[in-house]
Amino acid sequence: MKTKTLKKNKVNVVTLGCSKNIFDSEVMMNQLKANKFDVEHESKTDDSEIVIINTCGFIDNAKQESIDTILNFSRAKENGQVDKVFVTGCLSERYREELQAEIPNVDAFFGTRELPRLLKTLKADYKKELIGERLITTPNHYAYFKIAEGCDRPCSFCAIPLMRGGHKSTPIEDLVKSAQHLAAQGVKELILIAQDLTYYGLDLYGKRNLAELLEKLSDVEGIEWIRLHYAFPSGFPMDVLKVMRERDNICNYIDIPLQHISDPMLKSMRRGTTEKRTNELLDNFRKEVPEMAIRTTLIAGYPGETEEDFQRMEDWVREQRFDRLGIFTYSHEENTHAYNLEDDVPEDIKNQRANRIMDIQSEISFQLNQEKVGKTFRVLFDRVEGDHFVGRTEFDSPEVDNEVLVPKSDYVRLGDFANVKIHRAEHFDLFGEIVPS
Repeated sequence: MKTKTLKKNKVNVVTLGCSKNIFDSEVMMNQLKANKFDVEHESKTDDSEIVIINTCGFIDNAKQESIDTILNFSRAKENGQVDKVFVTGCLSERYREELQAEIPNVDAFFGTRELPRLLKTLKADYKKELIGERLITTPNHYAYFKIAEGCDRPCSFCAIPLMRGGHKSTPIEDLVKSAQHLAAQGVKELILIAQDLTYYGLDLYGKRNLAELLEKLSDVEGIEWIRLHYAFPSGFPMDVLKVMRERDNICNYIDIPLQHISDPMLKSMRRGTTEKRTNELLDNFRKEVPEMAIRTTLIAGYPGETEEDFQRMEDWVREQRFDRLGIFTYSHEENTHAYNLEDDVPEDIKNQRANRIMDIQSEISFQLNQEKVGKTFRVLFDRVEGDHFVGRTEFDSPEVDNEVLVPKSDYVRLGDFANVKIHRAEHFDLFGEIVPS
């Protein structure tokens, strides 16, 4: 029995996981809006008739968060607080049968490539003319920009190919149209995402074509920053560096998850590279684009990781002095190649190793930030927090990287750029004041 009035055809879309899921939710929301649904992203009111949960199935913590969210809305449905609950995304793609058995009052489960079927279930039409368009859920001045779906890499620890399928690039002309559409809405920064950026174009053009795509996107009027996320180290297309040098609106920034540096670990992980080749690649990055900020992610506690393997990674982090770094503890994922190995590093050791790496990185970040004191940077402002406007330099991605704070007395409009002179630096934040351009 319903305990309150729910707004008919109002849909609350809840997104869990990574930026690729945010992108997918935005596409789905645009389709729903075109079908006359009243749609909100993570609605602050609880009057939605329908809830759609876009789940993550990447690692244990993310899977648990998705399951907890499904259970919460399942209970809400039982209590009459919502009429229908639908589940989509990676967890649903990977564990649909198990979820159906365990949480039967969810109305339907959908995989990562089943948007047309989800819409049909809601008695809505899949509008092909809207391909490339979406409702932005991020601040209006930046948007995640997915250039490909799926992955062909054989990494032993990763379940993404199980959930997202093989690599499929979006044609350049479609991406340019999408970028133009976003720019017309006021988007100034495109954050390029895919499971693997560096594979872009192989399936469509017979070659790695990221450089040409960047040139075309760089020409779109109104786009002031283009940022590269999730590049794979093996087979990196070096012509990208030339474009990065030549085009002012391509940020001197790259996110390249390297995962480890010990050769035995890289071999077992099936990464297709070695310590020597990885270091040569990083050297080339810094030679070709000297001001490039390099972000990476690592894994601690992979099966068979000895103290010697970890020590090599620890020393390497000190040597490389990455601008930005994150680390995950290994998650033993069924149906991956690594699942056949013994998950033999205890959880407490995994966490200790991850913390040791982040302690090193915190100190590196502090030292690098001190070097910025007295310098002036172009900053894009994202939000207000307490007594400060909060923004980022071209060397920082939203939510994961360092931030620049200026006092509210230095007024700046959100979504605008301003020059900021840095007068103080902490481990991960810079403090400054706005100065004339």
